[in-house]
Parts: sequence; C-alpha cells; structure tokens
Amino acid sequence: MENMCKNYVIAIDGEAGTGKSSLAKNIAKKYKIVYMDTGAMYRCVTLNMIWEEISLDEIYKIERLLENIKIDMENEDGEDKFYLNGIDVTKQIREKQVNDLVSQVSHIPVVRERMVELQRKLAKGKKIVMEGRDIGTNVFPNAKVKIYLTATAQERAKRRYEQNKEKGINIPYEEILNNVIFRDRNDKSSSVAPLKKADDAFELDTTNYTLEEVEKIVVEKIREKVDLDA
Repeated sequence: MENMCKNYVIAIDGEAGTGKSSLAKNIAKKYKIVYMDTGAMYRCVTLNMIWEEISLDEIYKIERLLENIKIDMENEDGEDKFYLNGIDVTKQIREKQVNDLVSQVSHIPVVRERMVELQRKLAKGKKIVMEGRDIGTNVFPNAKVKIYLTATAQERAKRRYEQNKEKGINIPYEEILNNVIFRDRNDKSSSVAPLKKADDAFELDTTNYTLEEVEKIVVEKIREKVDLDA
C-alpha cells in the first residue's frame, strides 16, 4: 500500500457524460467519503448569472456576484440537493438554459479561480472524492488517486438523454449530442484549466462498460493507492 494517510483526495476527471458524477457518488456512499460535485457548483454560478441577467463579458458584475454567492450541497433522504443563496435549485441547474451556458461560464478565469478556491477550502482535512475536468491537473495536482474517464460522444449523449428523462427534463437527443461535442471542444481547447489527462492518472474508456463494471475497475485502482476501509 503506497499511502495509509488519514485524509486524501480521489480526483476523477474526464469528458462530460462519462459517468464521473455517478461513479464519484457511489464511491463516496460506499466508503463514507465526502463527495463534491464541482459541475453543480459551476451550474449554480451560471443560474445566478441568468437570474441577475449578467452576460458573459460583464466581468465586473460577475466578480460582484461571486463575492456574495452562497452554494450549499446537502444529501436529503439519499438524494443530492443543491441550494443557491438558500433556494433549492436541484432541478433548475440541469435545465436547457443552464446547459447552454455552463461550459462558457466555467471558462471565465475569475469564476474558475473562485470555484477552485472554494473547492480546496471545502476539501481541507477530509477524505474526499471530487470530479470535474481539471481536478487532477489543476485543483489538486498532488491528489493521491487520479482517474480519467472517456467514452464516445454518442454514448455520452445517450446516457445524458436517459438521465434527463428520469428527471422529467425533456431535451432532444440530437440537441444533447451537439452540446456534448461543443463541450468537448470547449473544454479541451480552453486557455483556462483545459480538460486533459494527468500524466499519472489511470485512464478508462467507459463506452462498453456498465456503471457497476466501471466502479469495480476503478475501486481496484484506488485501493492500490489508499486504504478505502480505514
């Protein structure tokens, strides 16, 4: 065992729709590790900008918004809930208006800086599993465990479409696929913490695996680095 430390970060990065969130949630629940949904944090910022009618180029207004924003994550009866300035926005942050803007908002340097600062603060002194696009390369470059997930754009769009249907969110598959392709291009070409695999990350293509199979493979890799049962 390479590390028997009490606190650690498990960083799960990868393309949108590869199952990062579901994987991180399952690992957190099974091994009593804190789960941080970084994507939801950016979605909350995006929704707040929509509420305040702040455009992407109004940096001064965005800075003011970030000074006062309050984002909370709670698990209520087994369901993750997200609160923006005290309001339950769990469903709203997954709707079309947010989907269309969140990738661009997450590329604004001041937004990225504020969210990374908050993520590091929340993770301090904890066992934590965190997923996103730059956790292992930027937020926690010294994370003890780094995982990088990929899958075809078509498979990821299919998964997102099915997830939305379960939540009562009706967005056409073709629109989701176009959004996935756009997100990939945006995330990988960004000048601010672009999506890329960390040199020391374990990479897994999830296209032909079920979530259960992915979890089994990833947990085996995690156990090589940290003691999940401690």
